[in-house]
Amino acid sequence: QVQLVESGGGLVQPGGSLRLSCATSGSILNIGDMAWYRHAPGKQRDLVARITMGGSTVYADSMKGRFTISRDNAKNTVYLQMNSLKPEDTAVYYCHAEVRVPGAYGYADYWGQGTQVTVSS
Repeated sequence: QVQLVESGGGLVQPGGSLRLSCATSGSILNIGDMAWYRHAPGKQRDLVARITMGGSTVYADSMKGRFTISRDNAKNTVYLQMNSLKPEDTAVYYCHAEVRVPGAYGYADYWGQGTQVTVSS
């Protein structure tokens, strides 16, 4: 089975930085787009950033200039560098990947279990 394991969350003061990592493992033929989403209590799940296999990126407007998504294809890992963090960035951050596995026709969606990011004084 495919697993996505996230790390790097925690408590940080406003203006601080965190770097999230998400390692994908299992029986994998290909990994397509990888992305980070976040979900704050009482709010909808929002896309934070997305990165394609070739490295093209898309950011939500509120994250542009502060967050940077990157990936290491050799390690099947996606990262999210978060700078200038604000209290409104507080949420559970989820890793997502499109994965093609042996025996499957196309790509399937896989999610990590989430890592808590809390921005507070």
